Amino acid sequence: MTICSECERDTVLAGEGLGKKLRPGDVVAFYGDLGAGKTAFIRGVAKGLGIEARVSSPTFTIVNEYMGPVPLFHFDMYRLGSSDELFEIGWEDYLERGGVCCVEWSERAEDMFPENTVRVRIEKTGESGRLIRIEGVRE
Repeated sequence: MTICSECERDTVLAGEGLGKKLRPGDVVAFYGDLGAGKTAFIRGVAKGLGIEARVSSPTFTIVNEYMGPVPLFHFDMYRLGSSDELFEIGWEDYLERGGVCCVEWSERAEDMFPENTVRVRIEKTGESGRLIRIEGVRE
């Protein structure tokens, strides 16, 4: 699925649409340059999951947890040196907790994702425009 986003609101709405399709245990891997809109998209995913909390990037904490009907575990791999560091923060436990794991900077931990991982690639097409490609989502 490909979505053209003209502004941040469009990106959030695209994330909300995906969030409504996600189920407990799903992993969503995000790819895109700094400032591409990964966190904005994940704000939408949270809304689609029924979470009302304000979602922010977990750059310094590695993972933020948001509780709701389906919990959201929002990871930022930017500061990790290798995927092995995921085990140190309890990656396997998060996978078993019945929430949705959204992972920014996924290229740093590609070998840790389950086979059925949903992949979201966000590409800047201008100052506020984005091209969003979503792969592996069930309809």
